[in-house]
Amino acid sequence: MEHCKICGTELERDEIGLTKKLINRGATDFLCISCLAKKFDMTEEECRTLIVHFRDAGCHLFQ
Repeated sequence: MEHCKICGTELERDEIGLTKKLINRGATDFLCISCLAKKFDMTEEECRTLIVHFRDAGCHLFQ
């Protein structure tokens, strides 16, 4: 299981996908929703909305 490189939280698959989508598809270090939100000056809810948007658009990172 992967953990957030900043806070150490155990990650869900969607958090790994969002890290790859927003930072780098080749990423090997990942961030949790909370740390991603802080990094991109967003709310956690906005991050979750992006996940739904990317999944609905058919992005294979969120299947």
